[in-house]
Amino acid sequence: MTETALPARHIGDFRAGVIAILPLVVAVIPFALILGANGVARGLSVSEVVLMSALVFAGSSQFLAIDLWTHPAPALSLGATALLINLRHVLMGASLSGKLDRFSSGGRLLAVFFMADEIWALAERRALDRPLTPAFYAGLAVPLYLNWVLLTGLGAALGGLVDDPAAFGFDFAFTAVFIGLVAGFWKGRQSLAVAAASAAGAIAVHALVEGAWFVIAGALAGVTVAALTAGPDKVEARP
Repeated sequence: MTETALPARHIGDFRAGVIAILPLVVAVIPFALILGANGVARGLSVSEVVLMSALVFAGSSQFLAIDLWTHPAPALSLGATALLINLRHVLMGASLSGKLDRFSSGGRLLAVFFMADEIWALAERRALDRPLTPAFYAGLAVPLYLNWVLLTGLGAALGGLVDDPAAFGFDFAFTAVFIGLVAGFWKGRQSLAVAAASAAGAIAVHALVEGAWFVIAGALAGVTVAALTAGPDKVEARP
């Protein structure tokens, strides 16, 4: 491979990542603005809202933290609740770990930091067709991250610009994207069994236990069924 071909490949992978994440970059706009506005309403400064988005980069945790925010902030309660909501990242990281063989040690750490739900799902979808490269992952992460940080700051600076995202259908945007991604993972009856187990586990736990445990329960149920129904050759082939 020539010296000019290598950068061209990286640019192509980065561009493909940007194109893949672009619908979600647009969909997240009203939520970022609302988060910023709510943060200021709760007593945070614009710089504090921006710093939270830059360091945490987890919309659900940030919304919850701002909802629970008081002065002084209940640090232990906020930390425990955010940990519960984000426990799914342990499973996401385990799922993605075997697909990061082209990443350096530092690159793996960066990948974990930027591993939002949408980025993880699109990276997994990409890995079905071809090796996951740092350039493609960066194409996913950079636009979504910058968009989130800048727009939460803008929302904090300008106040509430969008009172109800559901009125414009924005609340369904993420659901629609993930439905499309699930369809792309379809591999026949085994996929149906995994999806059914995940749904059943999540619904049952949601009905019985308060909090975000249903997310973890659905993921564990799906992983368990996938492991039990995979053939021996597929199990041995896993990294």
